[in-house]
Amino acid sequence: MAKQVARRFFGLREVHREGWVPNKPEKMVACDRQHPRRLEEPPKGLFGLKALKKIKSWQCSCFKLSNRLTVVGFLVGYMGCATSWADSISSVNNVGAMSNQNGSTPVVSAPWAIYGQYTNTYQWHPAFASPYSGTNSLYAGNNGDQTNDATLYLGYRWSPDTEIWINPEYDQGYGLSGTVGVAGFPSGEAYKVGANNPYYRTPRLFVRRVFDLGGATQQVDAGVNQLAESRTANNVIITVGKFAVTDVFDTNSYAHDPRADFMNWSLVDAGAFDYAADAWGYTYGASAEWTQSWWTLRGGVFDLSTVPNSEKLNQNFSQYELVTELEERHQWRNYPGKLKFLAFVNRAPMGSYNQALQLAAQTGGVPNTALVRQSNWRPGAELNFEQGLGDDLGLFARASVNDGSQETYEFTDINQSFSTGLSLHGQRWGREGDTVGAAVVVNGISKSAQRYFAAGGLGVLVGDGQLPQYGNETITELYYAWQIQIHVAMTFDYQHIANPAYNPQRGPVDVFGIRTHLDF
Repeated sequence: MAKQVARRFFGLREVHREGWVPNKPEKMVACDRQHPRRLEEPPKGLFGLKALKKIKSWQCSCFKLSNRLTVVGFLVGYMGCATSWADSISSVNNVGAMSNQNGSTPVVSAPWAIYGQYTNTYQWHPAFASPYSGTNSLYAGNNGDQTNDATLYLGYRWSPDTEIWINPEYDQGYGLSGTVGVAGFPSGEAYKVGANNPYYRTPRLFVRRVFDLGGATQQVDAGVNQLAESRTANNVIITVGKFAVTDVFDTNSYAHDPRADFMNWSLVDAGAFDYAADAWGYTYGASAEWTQSWWTLRGGVFDLSTVPNSEKLNQNFSQYELVTELEERHQWRNYPGKLKFLAFVNRAPMGSYNQALQLAAQTGGVPNTALVRQSNWRPGAELNFEQGLGDDLGLFARASVNDGSQETYEFTDINQSFSTGLSLHGQRWGREGDTVGAAVVVNGISKSAQRYFAAGGLGVLVGDGQLPQYGNETITELYYAWQIQIHVAMTFDYQHIANPAYNPQRGPVDVFGIRTHLDF
């Protein structure tokens, strides 16, 4: 097994799904039927076409490294050269923050900030039991795939209380089996689109303004998409532009960042939170956060995609999501904790599972929710809990549910989900920067969805062509994040997936992963 992992990670002959030709410049995208297909042209974005033309020759020689460990050595070397420069930028941004430690001097940070990151995630699974497979099935043979992304975070202080941020990014690679086959997909770095060649996009471009409402002055340290500043304990924060719904809602200190902690989709986010997003996970919208003392109330409106699981967002907000979240903060034995209640509703043309089944019975075909879509509401709710148990130990849990009579619109094919886990920092063994995490998540679907998939229907990520038996999809994830140095980390990850795509006749699947993350 070690030899197989090594061969796949170093880019030697890989086993892919039937019909895949890994060296062709294809791009996986989502179509109206919620099934990946391939296009020849990379997506166009802000500066995207011009940038691709200008660096075409450079890509040919440089980005081929992204499929080899050589890229890690190259970037580590670069980071070593860039560390002092990046640290100097960080220190400039934090000058004001340091002067405010006594609570007397307002934070005055630099008017701009530059951060960056690169993440490579490689995952592989050995062959597993599979008496049959369908269009959206996880490939049952030995299979490995990887993703790469490089991002800049550029910020500018427009006024003392207003910031503007843009995050240009290049992406490359595929999730396992083209990011299908498991509702709780094992890599949060794998999008519903993929490409062999790097392509440009702009996931975030937003404005944030803070309105102080009184109370004690608090320091906010500089970081990614945040300039150093001071604000009062009571405040209102308005964010408008393009960003991820989960940048503001459903956050959790121990399970929310697929570049640093857990990797599974249904662990880093609530599995049944069908949040507005394009195929990459971002959308246009606005949010407001009102903080008073020990609580925060959030609300937002966001644009849905044109059809479920689409690259394109609706242009006139006629299809939208409304979301609200109430957060309570407390102390337990002097350790911080939070409890959040979130509710959302999506408004768009979507298909009913039962109507799709009725139509298929009349025509003798396979049920397809795309054929019965009509404007409808699809609500859902979530509880999100986190609690510090010690200086180095934290606990988290999420429980979420949505309307299982309608098809999934944006996220993944989950109608009920419960997850819980622990996160432990490495002080106890002399590695303060390291983290070990362990978690389990149980995902389920409604009775209507079960009948739909049993009849051969396809969802966003799942659809084995049949479902003679149903079982909750149960996933266990373990990871160790090794902080090699302040700007370089490597994570070793293992996931055990029972009943992938709710199918007890396939699997279980053991997924092994290595994640390399660099930042400045």
